[in-house]
Amino acid sequence: MSVIISFIIGFLLLFGAFLSLVTAFGLLRLPDVYTRNHAASKAATLGVMSILLGTFLYFYVEHGHFNSKLILAIVFIFITAPVAGHLISRAAYNSGVKLWDKSVQDDLKHKKEYEEKARL
Repeated sequence: MSVIISFIIGFLLLFGAFLSLVTAFGLLRLPDVYTRNHAASKAATLGVMSILLGTFLYFYVEHGHFNSKLILAIVFIFITAPVAGHLISRAAYNSGVKLWDKSVQDDLKHKKEYEEKARL
């Protein structure tokens, strides 16, 4: 295996592990459900995708094994994880979960008023 490919694979695996660690700290340290969800949906998605891509490259380059399941997993996570994070945040907001006290702006605060004006 060439040195450049080994470096790329190692970088992808370490980067994915680092992002997973950042996600864990974010889930423990961030103050409300919305910021925790942001950490989980963004950093974890990129971390898992990096690890899967590094794994795919390793087996393809080292053993000549093309694993289509890894490619499908990358695509599936890329599509579903951000959408799931968005829907979880939206469900939390619609069910009345409060924002953090130090939040600067609530973009959906006057949503019902805008919808009422739009109907008229």
